[in-house]
Amino acid sequence: MKIDLNSDLGEGYGRWKGGDDEELMKVISSANVACGFHAGDAIIMTRTVEMAKQNGVAVGAHVGLPDLLGFGRVAMDIKPEDMQKHALYQLGALSAIAKVGGYKVTHANSHGALGAMSKANHAYVELMLDVFKAFDPELMVAGSVNTYGLSYARKIGLRTVGKIFADRNYDDDCHLITRKHPKALVTDLEEVRARITQFLDDGSITTLSGKRIKVDAKCVLVHSDTPGALTIARTVRETVEKGGGEIVPFTQLAD
Repeated sequence: MKIDLNSDLGEGYGRWKGGDDEELMKVISSANVACGFHAGDAIIMTRTVEMAKQNGVAVGAHVGLPDLLGFGRVAMDIKPEDMQKHALYQLGALSAIAKVGGYKVTHANSHGALGAMSKANHAYVELMLDVFKAFDPELMVAGSVNTYGLSYARKIGLRTVGKIFADRNYDDDCHLITRKHPKALVTDLEEVRARITQFLDDGSITTLSGKRIKVDAKCVLVHSDTPGALTIARTVRETVEKGGGEIVPFTQLAD
């Protein structure tokens, strides 16, 4: 089995540094790069693209709310039509940086509270994906399993791959538990190893309540700001490879 190991990178700003991007780049196969709205800036974006190119890691635009203070994880009262323009702005900025650096943005997705906002109002994800396709019909989307956004991306003809999270717990609808929940994060390495082993064995994950759910996914994400992210990512990679699988960018896997 071929699996993409994905992470959100470039999540610093100015002199503030986010996760251990340099080391994570040696472990993962695709990166979602913050584009300056919830985190990141021109210098960080450029350096992140350079590191991705050096390590053969696929680069994607991680589009977030215009909310540096809340790191894009606080819902905003913003018109979907306005958010569409912010999404295009971010994708265009990263694409320009990548092009000048001799690399290419291959995928795009949303960050943080945009997911919950899109769940409540489908216009957010529809307009965002529409503008992604208008910008580049070859752009790919790694979407959370069992979401409207993933099905809409397929509907409009974008190449997609399903994504699960190694470091987050799920409810019985296969949606992520809110970060306000005390058990939202999965940081125990044995739990991570068990989740990935189960996923490789029968294509399922177990929810927080113990329910087993089948998922259509080929991408596993580790958040770079989760405590112990680098060790978690290494554990995922080790588990996949020991199970006879291979870590590759999802550009090789999207349907």
